[in-house]
Amino acid sequence: MGKSVDFIFDFGSPNGYLSHKLVPEIEARTGATFNYIPALLGGIHKITGNQPPMIAFGGVKGKLEYEQMETARFVKKHKLEKYKFNPHFPVMTMLIMRGLIAAELDGQKMPYIEVVAKAMWEDEQKMDDPEVVAQVLAAGGLDAERLLARTQEQDVKQKLIDNTQGAVDRGVFGIPFFFVGDEGFFGKDRLGQVEEMLMEG
Repeated sequence: MGKSVDFIFDFGSPNGYLSHKLVPEIEARTGATFNYIPALLGGIHKITGNQPPMIAFGGVKGKLEYEQMETARFVKKHKLEKYKFNPHFPVMTMLIMRGLIAAELDGQKMPYIEVVAKAMWEDEQKMDDPEVVAQVLAAGGLDAERLLARTQEQDVKQKLIDNTQGAVDRGVFGIPFFFVGDEGFFGKDRLGQVEEMLMEG
């Protein structure tokens, strides 16, 4: 049995997307499997009292500019030139996150993640508009009608709520967050440490 990494994930986090793009390489090098756990970033912030960086650091001179520079370095280093900061940011992700739960229950989790992440952080789509979401899912070969209908069902809504609370209970305060066993790592810049821990065993 290979090692696994729990990846607490929400499409609303640009750093979640950038981390997602590195996962296949890390899996190939380590033999580990990343288990994406959908959780609502807004819910995590609300429960923990955290705030998005634009609000938390908006008044700190130079801080947001530095964060942008770090992102640019990361994109260049890992050749992620398709990445575009979504012009509709912040996008309310409740619909597409419920859709991810529905896709997971249907055994379509990773195809759904690929389609929606690309739309959100490469194609600059407004992914809190149900019509846009339907078009994106259908174009990606997914059953848009079924998935969007499922987002209104109680089991889907409850699983997202439970995942979000469960993440907070494990110590999560933001996304991306990774767990190797009980060891937690926050942020895309900790992926190197995640890989080191995977290689130790």
